[in-house]
Amino acid sequence: MSILVCGSVAYDTIMVFHDRFKNHILPDQIHILNVAFLVPDMRREFGGCAGNIAYNLKLLGADPLIMATVGDDAGPYQARLEQLGLRADHVRQVSGSFTAQAFITTDVDDNQITAFHPGAMNHSHQNRVSDAKGVKLGIVAPDGRDGMLGHAQQFAEAGIPFVFDPGQGLPMFSGPELEACLEMASYCALNDYEARMLSEKTGRSIEDLANDVDALVVTLGAEGSQIYVEGQRIDIPCVKAEALVDPTGCGDAFRSGLLYGIANGMDWETTGRLASVMGSLKIAQRGGQNHRPSRNEIAERYAAAFGEKPW
Repeated sequence: MSILVCGSVAYDTIMVFHDRFKNHILPDQIHILNVAFLVPDMRREFGGCAGNIAYNLKLLGADPLIMATVGDDAGPYQARLEQLGLRADHVRQVSGSFTAQAFITTDVDDNQITAFHPGAMNHSHQNRVSDAKGVKLGIVAPDGRDGMLGHAQQFAEAGIPFVFDPGQGLPMFSGPELEACLEMASYCALNDYEARMLSEKTGRSIEDLANDVDALVVTLGAEGSQIYVEGQRIDIPCVKAEALVDPTGCGDAFRSGLLYGIANGMDWETTGRLASVMGSLKIAQRGGQNHRPSRNEIAERYAAAFGEKPW
């Protein structure tokens, strides 16, 4: 089954300040804040929700399609996609723009100052779901606002089931817009903070909102996840990771497990457990795309956690 992954492709530049921000910011002078931090450590990671989700689907043995927009500086990312065997037929280069990118400075207490430049992501509405052929399942992940709304509508018009994953883009939408997306979607995935925000914006409980989709999934970090389906709630335990190194991209890894389970007709408990395994594998490595388990190793990790293999 072809899975179309609509979302962002981005660079993440992470810099480390070997001190504490609070030692260099004067509380009574924040109205004229002008600071500079020496950052001896810096690395650049390949990221973005669509890039991360597709990367993890490839680890699982799927052959996803990425639909995204990138800028003139996308050469290294495009070369990486080719190296990984990830299809980029629908990764559109927008001339005169930069690829979306986050600049993250972190201190020794893990506080972060982040600047995000959307760049080409703001042109994601130029891509259309109908441009991709043979798609049987999709996901609308965080991207440009117009692109997310358009892709949700296009999936619905084509009769293609999809996961609505508003993520950090959720504040861009009104309550009625979010409800409209849920009504068009077959599935929805959120973390616990996003779930609370969705409830506040719509004035409805998560249990009630779950009635709009076939399944609604809420991740709870170390507490596992919950899947609301057919009027019931399935509790999925968190899989213990080998190390807690970096949560960046864990949600995307989790969503790859959901998509793989749905695409392959797995029951919801197995699907949720596989998603949990994928998140635990990611968190043990820095960056969103540096973990490299084989498909057999994923199955072994699943078996170690749940006593049987998923395939």
